[in-house]
Amino acid sequence: MTIRNLEHAFAPKSVAVFGASVREGSVGHVVFDNIVSGGFEGDIWPVNPKYSQIADRQCYAEAADLPDVPDLGVIVTPPETVPGIVRDLAEKGTRTAVVITAGLTRENGLRQAMLDAAKPTLFRIIGPNTVGLMIPPMKLNAGFAHMAAKSGNIALLSQSGAIATSLIDWAADNNVGFSQIVSLGDMADVDVGDCLDMLAGDMHTHAIVMYLETIPNPRKFMSAARAAARLKPVIVIKSGRHEQAAKAAATHTGALSGADRVVDAALRRAGILRVEGLAELFDAVETTARFAPLERARVGIVTNGGGAGVLAVDQLIDCNGELAELAPGTIARLDAVLPATWSHANPVDIIGDAPPERYRVAVGAIAADAGTDVVLVMNCPTGLGSPLGAASAVATLAQDGKIGGKPVLTCWLGEHTAREGRRILQDAGIASLETPADAATAVSYLADWSRAQRALLRTPSSHGEAATSGREAVLALFRQVAREGRRMLTEPEAKAAISAYGIPVPETIIARSPAKVGQAAGRLLKTSEQVVVKLLSKAISHKSDIGGVVLGIAAAAAAEEAARAIEARLHKHDPQADIEGYAVQPMVVRKQAQELILGVSHDSIFGPVLLFGAGGVAVEVVDDTAIALPPLDEVLAGDLIGQTRIGRLLDGFRDRKPADRQAIVAALNGLSQMVVDFPCLVSMDINPLLADTAGVIALDARIEIEPKRVEEPGPNPALCIRPYPSGWEKETSAGGAHYHVRPIKPTDIALYPEFLAKISSDDLRLRFLSPRKSFSDQVLKRLTQLDYDRNMAFVALDKSTGALAGISRLSCDPDHVSAEYALLVRTDLQGHGLGWELLSQIVDYAKADGIRRIGGIVLGENSKMLAMCREFGFSLMHLPNEPRLVEAKLELG
Repeated sequence: MTIRNLEHAFAPKSVAVFGASVREGSVGHVVFDNIVSGGFEGDIWPVNPKYSQIADRQCYAEAADLPDVPDLGVIVTPPETVPGIVRDLAEKGTRTAVVITAGLTRENGLRQAMLDAAKPTLFRIIGPNTVGLMIPPMKLNAGFAHMAAKSGNIALLSQSGAIATSLIDWAADNNVGFSQIVSLGDMADVDVGDCLDMLAGDMHTHAIVMYLETIPNPRKFMSAARAAARLKPVIVIKSGRHEQAAKAAATHTGALSGADRVVDAALRRAGILRVEGLAELFDAVETTARFAPLERARVGIVTNGGGAGVLAVDQLIDCNGELAELAPGTIARLDAVLPATWSHANPVDIIGDAPPERYRVAVGAIAADAGTDVVLVMNCPTGLGSPLGAASAVATLAQDGKIGGKPVLTCWLGEHTAREGRRILQDAGIASLETPADAATAVSYLADWSRAQRALLRTPSSHGEAATSGREAVLALFRQVAREGRRMLTEPEAKAAISAYGIPVPETIIARSPAKVGQAAGRLLKTSEQVVVKLLSKAISHKSDIGGVVLGIAAAAAAEEAARAIEARLHKHDPQADIEGYAVQPMVVRKQAQELILGVSHDSIFGPVLLFGAGGVAVEVVDDTAIALPPLDEVLAGDLIGQTRIGRLLDGFRDRKPADRQAIVAALNGLSQMVVDFPCLVSMDINPLLADTAGVIALDARIEIEPKRVEEPGPNPALCIRPYPSGWEKETSAGGAHYHVRPIKPTDIALYPEFLAKISSDDLRLRFLSPRKSFSDQVLKRLTQLDYDRNMAFVALDKSTGALAGISRLSCDPDHVSAEYALLVRTDLQGHGLGWELLSQIVDYAKADGIRRIGGIVLGENSKMLAMCREFGFSLMHLPNEPRLVEAKLELG
């Protein structure tokens, strides 16, 4: 769907409650009483043919009887009545409803009947089977939660009503308030992606927390999540981390739950921070809302208790955190002011008798250390030092929750003595946690969120950073496999495919008989000390399972004999199996190389995924792999390597030199590019890929394709994240100037201030239909950080200066049937044809994307835009209710 009409649910001025009741204990009674007693200031109309009056308010028999059109319907009636009520509301003019009623399922047909009633008018439905909707700033509690929530700036989306009400209860005792609370229910229509889209632009919402059991419409979810996470922290609990829990969640929601490591990878790529428990949810919100993302999160710890510091370090390392290494200058500075018995390392133990001044100088020194990004200050109560004095000393150093521009988190241990110290710190705007583990975990939230935010800003190209000149060769190879009716490529075919994408492989000679094996071995042994003989059989995928690989052969005769032995073992395993021949290769010996695995698989929720990790025959036992969503670039590939234990080994240790990391990154990018280019690619394993200081080489490869999809062109439509469309770049000229036209990038935000400064206030008014004096950072982020799926923008850059000269923009409905366009050219560059070029580019893109029509709203006085629209072939029509506005439409067929 789309967010169209959802604004009526998120900011209603009137509510009609269908099924309102006077019967104590009934859902209809609780829901109506919650709305009335909550203090909602809009109109509230009960609807129930059984009553003439409820709670001193006139009760209406049906929607047609209502005195006006309600913005929001709340439906608490038997399931069989719901489709008719939706139809009646739609005819009345209402466009949104919360369906609390359960029992509308696919099996009984009522769910579809309800959707059919809503479809003609784009009527939006939250639910069914939901606890309801709560908008605390509007004092609206349209559901059967046991209590109203406090007003605040956190939005809550939950796929579980029980979790939603539990969080409301917890928040009441922890002084946490909400801007919106949406219990999503069965998500027949409105889903988590729709709500994220709405909340991204909600100025009252500063952070979004979610409880998810499943992720429907993953591409829409990723697009919406990425848009929201660019503007405000988005924190999620995703249940089903283990197989048994995933099955329970699937049973509960009737939907698949993606493999948890894939979910992790998707959330990271969306810029979302994932936490594991309900208790952590709001700690994570507080931490991420306080501070901007960091490049690194190296932690410097100051404590008056060594044991507390050790506990914090343990938790920090468990959370993959990073302890700062103090500079010699910092150590010398601390030596000059601390007792001789201080720890002389990080954590900085300033001893149990530390007075406030000792805290002040130690914290100041750590904050000034260039290798420290985050400061954690801890205090343990002792009879020799004052927790209040220490807190006051730290508070005097802080400004906006930072010291020296660096985030500060504190942990004053204890309860009775520590409580007042925490209050002093909190009053100074400093984050305060109760235990060392809580404090270290909060630091990890900041680090994890910062990494996710960096991944969010990456825009890998559809042409990748790996060589793609071999695409035609791989297509020819796949066509041959498809003609033969096969799904699995032979090893030589698979190696030829990955070689075409820049992944080195050893020379391979195909021998059709044992005698030919001996001849091939003789040739290779002239330049290699040993050779390898491998079985080629389309009936056998894992050759080593039946002894189909013989290593370390030093003579041609031995190679021939090895082939005969392989043949005998195969026929014993499967007398009917065919042998296509044998692959003879040089024996690659790299004693200090690491064995890696690279792979591709297809997740049921998120589509193609990439795997990297420790390879070899014990890959499942070692279990050191990480997952990423394609497409990749150099940074994302490097991040994937860094998530594994073997990634640290690749940096070198003891007598082993560092492996050629750039060669590994290039191999990952080549794999990623193949996924982008070939929708027919089902799965792939490269195992092992040897990596050492000399580079990488793939010793074995397996590829599976879907023969029916070989001719489908890329980019792969199954990708959850659409790659940067580099094929849509071009050069053009206008008014004697030369321009480079390309899709917009996040880094283009830096070009906007100069661009906007050269646009007249009148041109801004004509573009945005109302006067605009300035653009906030959030608005500029939304304009420049796109998903290249539902939203596209092209920029024209002056080739001589790199300055931004003009922008054309397209915003599509999720079904890609229609789209809205916009155009803005610098005032001093108008009238030379640049606007025409940008409009042509957006129209050509829309046609290629299968969009049937584009349109836009133009002020009637914008004569230049209207003239260009007429010349381009747009139809123009004044809006009946807004005569000063003109709707421009272009049918694309």
